[in-house]
Amino acid sequence: MNRSEAALLLGHCAAFDNRTVGKADATAWAAALGDIPYDDDARNAVARFYGTAPRKEGEKLWIQPHHVRAVRRTIRSERLENFLYEPAGDETPAQYLLRLRDQQDAIASGRVPQPARQAIKGGPHLSVLLAIEGARIGNPDEDQAVAAVRRAGPLGIVCPQCDAAIGRPCRMAGGTEKQPLGKPRKNPHPDRIAAATGKPYPTAEERRQQEERTRQMSIAALARLQADNELHDDELIEPERQAS
Repeated sequence: MNRSEAALLLGHCAAFDNRTVGKADATAWAAALGDIPYDDDARNAVARFYGTAPRKEGEKLWIQPHHVRAVRRTIRSERLENFLYEPAGDETPAQYLLRLRDQQDAIASGRVPQPARQAIKGGPHLSVLLAIEGARIGNPDEDQAVAAVRRAGPLGIVCPQCDAAIGRPCRMAGGTEKQPLGKPRKNPHPDRIAAATGKPYPTAEERRQQEERTRQMSIAALARLQADNELHDDELIEPERQAS
């Protein structure tokens, strides 16, 4: 943008903010926007700037060269939002870069409209279906076998250990006021993983018996530890009695 073009752009700005434009203003703006052409995008940048409400009510808008540069770049970037490069067969890296810049510049400037892209047909993505399924309240009439097909892996079945519903994470034992059903586990319970992969897993009664055995072993270990401590105390007291 030269001084004459900068003067024209400043005249466009003056139509919005009633500024006084002189030769010094045009010279300064030409120096600040020397690499920006005087085109429709530059003029549209001014119009968009003054068409946007100020951040603070009652604040006076006053455009500067850096505003023109930033808003013009935004206008051109919006045209490239769905840009897809169109190759020309076998290309060298230098040819590719040259064609890429040419295509981007043609679309960003508005000289060439962005080619229309056909909409992708089909149903919702699997992740969307899973999110909908997980957000739903359980329906007793729904066939759980059908629901399991919609979700692969451990979350595709009801957890046999904590009864977590299909699509819902397993939960830790106990609960709080914030999470009455228990805090969600990072990983599914081992029984749920085994059931999902077709491997055997303990029934509720077998799991209860295993927990009882673990509890009895803990009690026995604690009793042995206490007995060892009492024996050690007796060994410390006996020498004192002999000395007395």
